[in-house]
Amino acid sequence: MPVVSNTSPIPNLALIARLDLLREQFKNILIPEAVERELQALSNPQAKAAIAVALSQGWLEVRRAGEIPLIRLLEVSLHQGESEAIALAVETSAEWTLLDEREARAAAQRMNLPITGVLGVLLRAKRQGQIPSLGPEMEQLRREAHFFIAPELERYLLRLAGE
Repeated sequence: MPVVSNTSPIPNLALIARLDLLREQFKNILIPEAVERELQALSNPQAKAAIAVALSQGWLEVRRAGEIPLIRLLEVSLHQGESEAIALAVETSAEWTLLDEREARAAAQRMNLPITGVLGVLLRAKRQGQIPSLGPEMEQLRREAHFFIAPELERYLLRLAGE
């Protein structure tokens, strides 16, 4: 079963040099065309280069979302990339949908899609021995990607990671 990603997890992991975790954990990631356009518009050259390598290697793959009525319905409250990612996840019966934004996660949950995000990927990496510690990764994510992590969520994740 495929894994579908919205924009956010990809550059955030690329900015902390952890994009490889997606390939290691999920093998192949599908992204809709709107997400590809958002990734191409990134301003950080290192993140863009890492993403270009992933696309050229084929483990990050662009796929057109065909559920146009669902996309239009979702676009009432979500961005185009989020809407297309959720629609693509529905039509491919995705094993995981990678989303970070609260509203998109809520919409995906209403459709019974299994979701995770950048923090879930990092927690899974810690549990699988792919990274030595979750705390420094979250700090780097905050510093390099300006990723907001609520203090109570951080404490919870660190507890789950045994830190």
